[in-house]
Amino acid sequence: MNASAEEQIWAALDRFRIELPSWGFANTGTRFGKYLQPAAATTIEEKLSDAGLIHALTGVCPSVAVHVQWDFPEGAKQAESIRAIAATHGVVIGAIHPNLFQDQDYKYGSFGNPDERIRQKALEHCLDSLAIARMTGSRDLSLWFADGSNYPGTANIRQRKMWFEQYLAALHARLDRDQRMLIEYKPFEPAFYHTDIADWGMALHLARAAGPQAKVLVDTGHHYSTQNIEQIVAWLLSEGMLGGFHFNDRRYADDDLTIGSIDPYQVFRIFHEIRFFEWQTGSSADLSYTVDQSHNLKGKIEAMIQTVTMAQQLFSKSTLVDLAALAAAQAPVDLMRAESCLQDAFATDVRPIIREWRTARGLPVDPMEAFRASGYLERITKERAAKNAEGSSAYA
Repeated sequence: MNASAEEQIWAALDRFRIELPSWGFANTGTRFGKYLQPAAATTIEEKLSDAGLIHALTGVCPSVAVHVQWDFPEGAKQAESIRAIAATHGVVIGAIHPNLFQDQDYKYGSFGNPDERIRQKALEHCLDSLAIARMTGSRDLSLWFADGSNYPGTANIRQRKMWFEQYLAALHARLDRDQRMLIEYKPFEPAFYHTDIADWGMALHLARAAGPQAKVLVDTGHHYSTQNIEQIVAWLLSEGMLGGFHFNDRRYADDDLTIGSIDPYQVFRIFHEIRFFEWQTGSSADLSYTVDQSHNLKGKIEAMIQTVTMAQQLFSKSTLVDLAALAAAQAPVDLMRAESCLQDAFATDVRPIIREWRTARGLPVDPMEAFRASGYLERITKERAAKNAEGSSAYA
């Protein structure tokens, strides 16, 4: 690896940031149950403490995404105190996630619910979430809807689409000038016949209908197997409508696996498409990168460290693609040369350069080993074990 390539990696590492999810540190489960971990976080302060430690070890996770219902049960009145708690742990509050799927009223949907009272309730909850965002200094309101139906003929699909257009526009009208709405999509689960926002095209339409501060959020787990996610990324970049990511990996669908555990080449290709877009357009893509994982088997903090370090590696590899050579090979359709531009970059071992970067930035050379040697896990296990034995969950 030449000096120029090393400089590119260092520059990439200096600008790379990835947000951690508060819910990823708590006990969560599947539709069939949950497996408790004695060290899982049971309060927002414990979640922020765990996230702050990961940021201290990696240097690239300065913000924490939060779920309003789980982290702000008293709403905006908690915003100032939680913002202060985050600061004590060296992090800030990131994207605000309303909860539009857990309340019993949302059994038949939120913005798509046939009951106007419930649609209005969902809107008010989103407006309350915006208030929290203002008070915590967060820019992004991240919206995922479980709305849909399980049986043919049981829902007016076109009417529900119009309700979504109406209520998303009403929410957009209340955004501050520096705030964004990120609209996520998911093909199925918990709705199995139709989901109101089932793919990127539906999310794109609704974001455009809502207003200019609405963008599409791509969750890498929210796709059918074998779907070409980087093509979706490229299209959304081309349309100026990509707002950010929820990163995880999957074998089948929304499996919530650690980044790169199944298909690291896919995440590399996504990062490459972003960099290729920036190189060709001369503009910087304004994107948020957020981890969206909740682990039942892996240790929660260890899984997050593993994810972050893998993301750093894949982001670094993407900077090694010779974009000028790639463009030159694409023009005459030189298939072998063009594909090799990606394959050669992906095959490069960037770990030695990342270790050098960490040393120069005063960070542990090996964040995982530093965590294991810190005694933090033993301490929090002792402090939290009794509460976790009672079955505390993020989905409380």
